[in-house]
Amino acid sequence: MASTRPIVKVAAVQAAPVSFDLEKSLEKLSKLTAEAAAAGADLVVFPEGFLSAYPWRYAFDATIGAREPRGRQWFARYFDSAIEVPSPAFDILSETARKHNVLLHVGVIEKAGGTLYCTAVLLDREGKLVYKHRKLIPTAAERLVWGRGSGDGLQVQQTDIGKVGSLICWENYMPAARMALYQQGIEIYVAPNADDLPAWTASMQHIAKEGRCFVVSVNSVCKVSDFPSDYPPFTAEHPDRRPDGGQWEPEDIVNHGGSCIVGPLGTMLAEPVWDKEEIVYADLRMADITESRLDFDPVGSYSRPDVFSLTVNTKAGINVAFSS
Repeated sequence: MASTRPIVKVAAVQAAPVSFDLEKSLEKLSKLTAEAAAAGADLVVFPEGFLSAYPWRYAFDATIGAREPRGRQWFARYFDSAIEVPSPAFDILSETARKHNVLLHVGVIEKAGGTLYCTAVLLDREGKLVYKHRKLIPTAAERLVWGRGSGDGLQVQQTDIGKVGSLICWENYMPAARMALYQQGIEIYVAPNADDLPAWTASMQHIAKEGRCFVVSVNSVCKVSDFPSDYPPFTAEHPDRRPDGGQWEPEDIVNHGGSCIVGPLGTMLAEPVWDKEEIVYADLRMADITESRLDFDPVGSYSRPDVFSLTVNTKAGINVAFSS
């Protein structure tokens, strides 16, 4: 018997932004979205921090007990290249989704007040914001420059292609966060990240099989030349060096990619791509989700709510509430 569920084409855009340049990064995003849409993509996904930089190998000259003027200046530069939601720059994202009739999922560095957040946004085919998810816990030195998200961003939303949700990079190693998405019936699980280690691929397969959902893992590939020429870690006077101990050169790869797409039984639909910019495509047969749940459903037939329970606080993270 033929399924009535659709086949959805997704595109994972493995590319680098023009780091610290919001305008040029938006131009690149628009061009790559057009390419993916022309190939028939329904959902186009960009990596963590695509607008407008993942600050590779730089802790903004901060150490325990000390900060340096140069680090503050670079933080201000980073802040200027971030995006507000909403804003005229965000309107360009909306127009891109609308123009190309795609769902658009983008990793952005969001500025709100005086704080930066590592955020994922999903826009529908009309360019309307479907959800905004801020990374709950920045990893390691990311905590110096990014704030923490709150539970209101742990959303799975119904779209015309299925139920979509997202966790960013190492949030995917938080079992409770994954369960929060599974409980909401996630079908297309988007994982923008900056992890090019081989073990990441196995994690994506595990999550797909655990959640009985499709997983779209998208990372960037970036070189030294994708950063400003005066970006401190890659200058001669900075102590940072390549893994082999050598001085960084313009064509050296800083992040190797590994974007892939996985089916709900953990099988690869699109194998990881390494060391080059490429749009990774896969056709998702949505009926595979139902079929995969014959023997396992993490929040249904294979759950024990009488033994285990999870409470998720979905209130927005507001410090001060004014009342009259």
